[in-house]
This record gives sequence, structure tokens and C-alpha cells, in this order.
Amino acid sequence: MARVTDTSAAGRALRFGLAGTGYWARVAHARALSSTPGIQLAAVWGRNPDATAAIAAEHGAAAYGDFDAFLADVDAVAFSVPPDVQVQLALRAAGEGKHLLLEKPVSTQPETAEALSRTVRAAGVASVVFFIARFQAAVRTWLADAAGQSWAGGNAVWLGSALDEASPFNTPWRREKGGLWDLGPHALSVLSAALGPVTSVTADGSADDLSCLILHHQGGAISTATVTLSAPPATDGFDLYLWGESGRSAMPGLADDPVAALRVALTELAASARGETPAHPCDVAFGAEVTRILAQAEVQITGRSG
Repeated sequence: MARVTDTSAAGRALRFGLAGTGYWARVAHARALSSTPGIQLAAVWGRNPDATAAIAAEHGAAAYGDFDAFLADVDAVAFSVPPDVQVQLALRAAGEGKHLLLEKPVSTQPETAEALSRTVRAAGVASVVFFIARFQAAVRTWLADAAGQSWAGGNAVWLGSALDEASPFNTPWRREKGGLWDLGPHALSVLSAALGPVTSVTADGSADDLSCLILHHQGGAISTATVTLSAPPATDGFDLYLWGESGRSAMPGLADDPVAALRVALTELAASARGETPAHPCDVAFGAEVTRILAQAEVQITGRSG
């Protein structure tokens, strides 16, 4: 039987736990969780006791080193941990009936991503994956306008510099998996929304973390995506445009501060948890589909470079 937390009684706030204590957890998740109406940051879990205690104290939450005890104190969990850690913890959380705010990618393994999607569906809990562009007002307006037009294709380029020594995003999982897995999900999330679901991918890349994808979309459109985390800092940026009979339409740029977009994601997750809205278009099932596509691309890139 589905276990959906009753968050509507007496207008009670949805009690969130934050799993993770790194840079993104501090500058994005904790700030959004503690400033979104209807949301309470109730608990923080992390593997570093000092960092866990510091974030918890700053936001008036309880600090936990035991994940099961942490789960018992919350209705929902926001994750800010590496993807293959995230998916294992999220499986436990969903199994305990907790709603999930996930980071992209939900996993780098299609099998575990699909297992999480099945578990969420069986548990009857709500899920949202934070593809940041999909939660920004300007991008949503642009996508709504684009939906009424005919597009032949699109192009996305994200030149990232996260592997620069000075970047706070220079983390072990990004060094291992590169731009394909860190930035590829963002490109896929927008191109899929604008042009339709991706039906196939052809991929190539280089040893210095440049990945190039050709995406075929349901309905016939074809798009491309180029991503890297090894670009010079001066070139850092995400550019995406659609093209067709109407001309060319460029996606608005990403906001500098992610908190506003995260507040939207949290608000929409809470509405879904209360049963006010259907499954979110950026739910874990979509996240698992993104993982499947990227895994296919990775196999091709590895095979070509081998």
C-alpha cells in the first residue's frame, strides 16, 4: 500500500531533512529549505560530524550521524551527495515513505536509477529531480512560448570549469564522471522539454572530458549537446537554442543564485506530496530516463576512445 505522508492536516509544514553537508548543500539546499513557505528544515545528516552540526545549528535543525534516525524525524529528504551515494540513500528513504528532492543525475547506473523509480512508484511518494533550468521562471516562459512553434532541432553547449583547482565543484565524482554526467543532464532536460522525448543518442568524446551528443527526438527533431568540465574559467557558460521555420530562439541564461529555483522545486514537490498535483514532469522516472540515455552515450564514448 502506498505510504504518503499527511502534510495537509492543520496546514502543517512538510518536515524536510537535508542529506549532505558539502558546498552545494550549504549555499543552495540549506538556504532554500529554510526560506520556503510550507517547508521546515528539521534535520541534517552528513558523514562529517562537524559540518553536520554547523549547518544544523545555523538553520535551527537537528544534526544526525545515523541515517535511519534521521529518516524517522522527517517527511521528505533533499539530497546533496554524489549520485551513486544518493541513489542508495534515496532507496532507503522512499522505502520508508519519504518524499524525495533529488539532484541530477539520480544515479550513474541505469539499473539503480530504474530501481529507485520503481520503489518511489510502489511507495506512493512524491519525487522531483532538480534540473535547475526547468525551475527558473524565465526558462519556463521561454519553453511555453516554444511549445506553440515548430522546431527542426536545437543545440546546447555548456563549457564548464568545475575541474579547475579553484572551483568548489571540483569533487571526486565530477573528476571521475566528467561533464557528460554533471552537465549532460541539464542539456537533456531542456532539449527534451522543448523538442520531445529522446529516442536515441549517438555520442563521441575526447580523453580531456569533451562529450558530444546527437539526440533524436520523438516527432523527428534532432539536437546536439556539447559539454565539458575542463574549459577555461573565462569560457564558462550554458548556451542553448532551438531552430526551425520560425528562426532561432535562445534559452534565457541561468540565474546566478540557485535558491529561487530550488524554492520552486520544493513548493511543487510539497504540492505533489499533498496530492494537489499529478506526478511532476521532472520526477524520478524522468531522472531515470536521463540516466539511461547518458549511460548509452558513455558506452559509445568509451568504446570509441578505447
